[in-house]
Amino acid sequence: VQLQACGGGLVQAGGSLRLSCADSKRTSSNNAVGWFRQAPEKEREFVASISWNGASTAYTDSVKDRFTISRDRAVNTVYLQMSSLKPEDTAVYYCAVARTSHSGTDSSQYQYWGQGTLVTVSS
Repeated sequence: VQLQACGGGLVQAGGSLRLSCADSKRTSSNNAVGWFRQAPEKEREFVASISWNGASTAYTDSVKDRFTISRDRAVNTVYLQMSSLKPEDTAVYYCAVARTSHSGTDSSQYQYWGQGTLVTVSS
């Protein structure tokens, strides 16, 4: 599995960004995929996840109703649409492929990780 996360950047508070996670090896189609983030001097935290077929999603409370995770299995890409961004959303965002078809919130449930993309939200 080779994951390529992109779409990060600098945005003002209240703005939007869409992150993409492309699986160039096409081996994650039957696995759940998640997004995690790590802010400076903080632990990596779960953001959102989606099951293998997109039927089930999960979000951390702080991003519910602002972020939407989706996937296009035809192109092996998972998206994270982020809206109403806040300065506290500033972090490096990582996508990861789970060990199973169903999503989880613990990083130990994920086996492959992308390189991360930086999101900076200015106030």
